[in-house]
Amino acid sequence: MLQALKRVEGNKGAPGIDGKTVGNLRPYIKEHWGEIKESLLKGAYKPSPVRRVEIPKPGGGTRLLGIPTVIDRLIQQALTQVLNPIFDPDFSRYSFGFRPGKRGHDAIRQAREYIQQGYRVVVDTDLEEFFDKVNHDILIVDSQIN
Repeated sequence: MLQALKRVEGNKGAPGIDGKTVGNLRPYIKEHWGEIKESLLKGAYKPSPVRRVEIPKPGGGTRLLGIPTVIDRLIQQALTQVLNPIFDPDFSRYSFGFRPGKRGHDAIRQAREYIQQGYRVVVDTDLEEFFDKVNHDILIVDSQIN
């Protein structure tokens, strides 16, 4: 958990709906870790709603951003650090988004290699706004059937 705490502190970021800053995180965890840990182990932990913020896009318009509380970011980071080594090896080596040790520059380098090999088409897929546009009723029904 200490590694996750350091990562969240290093990333900084704005407070969530509770107004707690990253600077408040360490003292809060020291005081409340027992009850947080117990709720996690019991499966009773409920993440807080995210604070919704609109960020201006360079080309115009805005992008919605959800800002979790620092406590939720800490728990998410701890889970990521445990689950990434388990699942990441099964991902395609050509998948560059939000993966440890992968950057947009790596995707560009791969595209250049393909061009040098004679390929003329590069496909860039992105799930941007997918969950804003997908029919959630169908997703929920389908997940209940399977």
